[in-house]
Amino acid sequence: MNVTWCNSMRAPGEAQGNFALESAMDELAYELGIDPLELRLRNYAESQPQLGLPWSSKALRECYEVGAERFGWSRRLPEPRSMRDGDWLIGYGLAGVSFFWFQKPCEATATLRRDGTALVRSAVTDIGTGTYTVMAQLSAELLGLDLPRVTFELGDTDLPPGAVEGGSGLTASLGSAIHAACRNLVQAFLDTVRDDPTSPLAGCAVDEVSIGRGRIHRTGSPERGEAYTDILVAHGLTELSAHGASTPADSRELSLAPAGPFGAKFVEVRVDPDLGLLRVARVVSVIDAGRILNEKTATSQIIGGTVGGIGMAMFEETVTDPGSGRIANATFGDYLIPVNADIPDMQVSFVGRPDSFNPVGVKGVGEIGLVGMGAAIANAVHHATGRRIRSLPITIDKLF
Repeated sequence: MNVTWCNSMRAPGEAQGNFALESAMDELAYELGIDPLELRLRNYAESQPQLGLPWSSKALRECYEVGAERFGWSRRLPEPRSMRDGDWLIGYGLAGVSFFWFQKPCEATATLRRDGTALVRSAVTDIGTGTYTVMAQLSAELLGLDLPRVTFELGDTDLPPGAVEGGSGLTASLGSAIHAACRNLVQAFLDTVRDDPTSPLAGCAVDEVSIGRGRIHRTGSPERGEAYTDILVAHGLTELSAHGASTPADSRELSLAPAGPFGAKFVEVRVDPDLGLLRVARVVSVIDAGRILNEKTATSQIIGGTVGGIGMAMFEETVTDPGSGRIANATFGDYLIPVNADIPDMQVSFVGRPDSFNPVGVKGVGEIGLVGMGAAIANAVHHATGRRIRSLPITIDKLF
């Protein structure tokens, strides 16, 4: 029968491949008698293996080290079934995680009006990942305006062509376009006063000025500047606009390998050996996602991905009827997903530095939260029980 291939989920490909790779790494560590964290640190790649170039940013080692300290990895006893809490078997597991680099061409426009408000536009979407919020924040920063004075508009094909919301690449794609648009807008204001002998900004280039509080001023001389609104009024303008476009940089020109986000997942599980019950007790996620534009929304992204990863590891499974080919559990009454009672205490930390491959310094954060959860939970289950689970989800029958 022509049966649907049910596979795609957040972090497609990376989540599934990571489960195989990081489970194998854990199994190798036990074969060699080496701590699973130590094995990963011994085989750490300082440069991108295929290109032989240094990463544009990579703080995976710091993810391991910070995560191990905050999780308490040093308390782990190496032998399986060696840690207990009453009747429960306790297991510690970890996984190193990464997500591919993704950036597409994107365009944006920025407009500043005589009333001191700005409008930034691009034909992108926001599917709940916080695009509205972080792009308004970024625009306000780049134009030196208070956040309430900036409006970000999206979701209309009449706007400048935008990039896809996917692949954890929109923030880098759109952020770079907005960076270009805002820089060009500041340049447009400087062009307006270039030949004005009464302007303290006459003859200035964009690299010679700073911005803040709705003003442009000469760098190092805050008193030698003008407000956007004063420039517009003085020259009889109601507004000024500028366009910006971004295309991904060439790794050969920068002599850098573009880096997606990295991270480490540390998990504690509890297993009841008599009933085959599995509970996730704690999750510590440490993520290198370059510059974090909004820590609250980025943390929410990681938490959401972690919940999805718990579903992948313990609950979610599409069952196909062998006689008819129909999906047998096509409702949420039958297709199990995590609920609040299944979700443990979760800690999220960000490390690293701004990435060098785009002017904003960001990397994707949308999908890295899910990658590694399957392996980390399965590795923790092995530590708790001595059973190596090689297929997901990990259900009661696999634990007996």
